[in-house]
Amino acid sequence: MPRARALAVFPGSFDPVTNGHLDIVRRGLAVFGRVRLAILVNSEKQPLFSVEERLEILREAFRGNPRVELDTFSGLLVDYARKVGASVILRGIRALSDFDYEFQMALMNRRLDPRIETVFMMPAESYTYVSSRLVKEVFQLGGRVSDLVPPVVERRLREKYRGKATRAGASRTRSKRRKR
Repeated sequence: MPRARALAVFPGSFDPVTNGHLDIVRRGLAVFGRVRLAILVNSEKQPLFSVEERLEILREAFRGNPRVELDTFSGLLVDYARKVGASVILRGIRALSDFDYEFQMALMNRRLDPRIETVFMMPAESYTYVSSRLVKEVFQLGGRVSDLVPPVVERRLREKYRGKATRAGASRTRSKRRKR
């Protein structure tokens, strides 16, 4: 399939989307005609943002880019990729620890459908340590995340937590004083 027409599916929870995710999408668009971010709907997980909220955040983060598509899916990723006509599954690898898991998943996906390739991309060095889980934790504890997420995510985190981050920081300070 010619590069200009190839569709790559970039699956994830995107709870929330980080600048590392945005970087992988930009890199993917340099190779593939379109990248579709596909939010996995997993009823067993307790996400911070609902699926609809994550779609809204992604719409704002990628506004004006017609080559970026957004969707949700459940079930097997290869079934979803086949259904939407994708020839590639795009995955970001931050560290060697990511590779073990991603490699196993890629081999299983290849076994399930050998026509769909998995392509691994590394984010810019400045994002190799960034994860959605760390962003939420740092924000909750009062840390600055503006360099790690798009502005819409920082705004939505503030709305979601409504001052909890500063209360958590103040509570830690009081605890330290009591221990002295």
